[in-house]
Amino acid sequence: MADIAAHDTAKPDGRIADNIVYFARTLRKAGMRVGPASVVDAIDAVLTAGIGTRDDFYWTLHAVLVKRREDRPVFDEAFRLFWRSRELIEKLLAMFSPVAPDTREREKQRAAESRVANALFAGQESRREDEVPQIDIDARFTVSGREVLRGKDFAQMTADELADARRAIAELSLPVDKVRTRRFRPDPRGRRVDPRATMRSALRTGGDLIIPRFRSVRSVQPPLVVLADISGSMSQYTRIFLHFMHALSEKRRRVHTFVFGTRLTNLTRQLRHRDPDEALEQASAAVEDWSGGTRIGDTLHEFNRVWSRRVLSQGAVVLLITDGLERDDPEGLDAEMERLHKSCRRLVWLNPLLRFDGFEPRARGVQAMLPHVDELRAVHSLDALSDLCASLSDAHGSADPSRWRGLGNRAAATPY
Repeated sequence: MADIAAHDTAKPDGRIADNIVYFARTLRKAGMRVGPASVVDAIDAVLTAGIGTRDDFYWTLHAVLVKRREDRPVFDEAFRLFWRSRELIEKLLAMFSPVAPDTREREKQRAAESRVANALFAGQESRREDEVPQIDIDARFTVSGREVLRGKDFAQMTADELADARRAIAELSLPVDKVRTRRFRPDPRGRRVDPRATMRSALRTGGDLIIPRFRSVRSVQPPLVVLADISGSMSQYTRIFLHFMHALSEKRRRVHTFVFGTRLTNLTRQLRHRDPDEALEQASAAVEDWSGGTRIGDTLHEFNRVWSRRVLSQGAVVLLITDGLERDDPEGLDAEMERLHKSCRRLVWLNPLLRFDGFEPRARGVQAMLPHVDELRAVHSLDALSDLCASLSDAHGSADPSRWRGLGNRAAATPY
């Protein structure tokens, strides 16, 4: 890191050129697309424009290195941390000084700040760490931490384990399901003759040479609609699942995400941001009823009335994430679930309560929802999410809810 000193001139062999190279390397580690050509252009731009004020230097580098809109917050945080070493030193001194504890409200962490900090200070561990003796442990009969993490419940994970789980979610093999449409695409190996393409090809030769063109049925990924419960009993699982939805939104089109507690909130636009920190921050700001009560019937009624025709088309798949513990009277829940089931091609219910071996559908809300779902799955661990991706890639799911329906009838006849 280096300060922008007033006496430091922009020389090709000076410190500014080296610092710009190191700064570009930091941006690359933070996820920005900065190549060698961009670094050379940035040095040339600084040599041409000179170093006047801090804002001039900022916008000179910004104009050359920032190519995408989602890279702006990353560049801002990297520029603030990299070119202001004095501020960082003052913070370190304040941390180790014998002063009274600060009772003021802590400043909210900015978007992309953690990623930039990790990219900037990577490899700068203390020298004392090399002096720590190494201890060899025989782990031939133990289970690796990675395997333990995949089967561990999200609600039981520590902060570090949740961070590892988020990174593992980004590496999951996402579903590759496709459905046949009524439209066609050009295909040299197709079995159907394309008359329009054939005539257009014949016009190029004046009709002297007519070569048939072929086409085949076009297959596309169906829309994926998520309805996630954010009540107090589901908030921990929904927060992790939003990272899964952000990864899906980056890799496939037509992904719609809704969350509900006492009201319905559409988070599709917020999760389209490329930067995960910015996406989750805006999603949290848009939700007003997080960790509150649950009104499944009312929120499904609003979805069926306002959003169903907009997002449930071309064989849409619906993922309903809730424990089924309805706060209100579940009389209307049965009708809303039936309407939702008839509006989509496949309705998958993800219930974290299935992690318990002795789970029985005793709640009235669960009994009202069971007859209208195609699959019933758990959603409490990385293994459960991996099984969900494999199930969505298959045309026919493997989690038949019929066995739970039988338990529901027996639970209804058994008093509490």
